[in-house]
Amino acid sequence: MLDCIAVGKKIHDCRVEHHYSQDRIAELLYVSRQAVSRWETGVSQT
Repeated sequence: MLDCIAVGKKIHDCRVEHHYSQDRIAELLYVSRQAVSRWETGVSQT
């Protein structure tokens, strides 16, 4: 089973390491900034 909290932490850590904002990640992945935020907090499983 997928650990959403661990995945979210990894997304956050990589984003910060590479100096990207949530807005920039969202733009690159064609999703909303809110989606990136939900991924990072483990709220969304999709």
